[in-house]
Amino acid sequence: MQGYLILENGMRFKGECFGDTSIVSGEVVFNTGMTGYEEVLTDPSYYGQIVMMTYPLIGNYGINFQDMESNKPKVRGFIMRERCKTPSNWRSQVALEEFLKENKIIGIEGVDTRAITSILRESGTMRGIVTTKEFTDEEIREMFAAYKEEDFVEKVSTKAIYRISGTGKKIALIDFGVKKSIIESFARRDAEITVFPHDTKYEDIEGYNPDMIFLSNGPGDPEKMDKVIDNIKNMIGKKPITGICLGHQLLALALGGGTGKLKYGHRGCNHPVKDLRNGKIGITSQNHGYYVDDVPENMDVTHVNVNDGTVEGFMHRELPIFSVQFHPEASPGPGDMDYIFDDFIKYAGGENYAVK
Repeated sequence: MQGYLILENGMRFKGECFGDTSIVSGEVVFNTGMTGYEEVLTDPSYYGQIVMMTYPLIGNYGINFQDMESNKPKVRGFIMRERCKTPSNWRSQVALEEFLKENKIIGIEGVDTRAITSILRESGTMRGIVTTKEFTDEEIREMFAAYKEEDFVEKVSTKAIYRISGTGKKIALIDFGVKKSIIESFARRDAEITVFPHDTKYEDIEGYNPDMIFLSNGPGDPEKMDKVIDNIKNMIGKKPITGICLGHQLLALALGGGTGKLKYGHRGCNHPVKDLRNGKIGITSQNHGYYVDDVPENMDVTHVNVNDGTVEGFMHRELPIFSVQFHPEASPGPGDMDYIFDDFIKYAGGENYAVK
């Protein structure tokens, strides 16, 4: 079915829509991963966004339900140059089109993804609309004017506390849109994980007597999460705290630092990050549009992005607080930084750190 991607700057790209046929709007972002489209589709950090894959052929190995990062796709729409209609992989359970249709996600193929990527790199991330209907310029302007950003974290966070058994360290994981692979990374280290809703206060965690509080990844602008930031402020100094991605940004704000928005974000599987503690560079998986642009006092930068020098990790000089911007669990991407979870467990054990 003929469809259109319409960008906020007025540019239109004609293609073929598949999956669901509803009209959607959201922030248009691009991911440079050559594989991993299933993990991208189901990563809660992409909630509310229309994701474009820069790799030209998507769907060639189908979808399997074991590699999903959440219970269903979280993207608003999915853009690609060419869709493979005949997937070939022994693990494939359904084709991409069927997966999107079942979950009411619209896809569009046949558009010039190279041109769109260039536009987003030059002009910055912008909102877009994917539709199978034609609209006048005035109607398009009205649709963009009516767009409102929801409370994305509230949409993807767990609504109830749940627990994953383990005999090791006790982790209180605050869910802002956690990926399954993060939970599995702690579980492989035999941690006992209790997952809490995003708005949980310290008083509700304290009774579980965790060894560490972990702040997860998730979608949206961290500076709009005032209540969550206040909750985190109340946790500082009481238990060791670690975090990834949005959790890293929220921790910076709670400690008095600041965050900013990247022009077009870091989304892909090949971002080099240097660990300043040992001088080693690892290739990382990343998915963020915001970053820490003002490091809080008493925090030492531990990791930097080799491409643009942005902060990718920091550690408190006195308190057991440590977080990273990138995704050490990968999924998709290389596992170069998996050792970060060992570092998190060390914090949970209080190694060489003491809460003042």
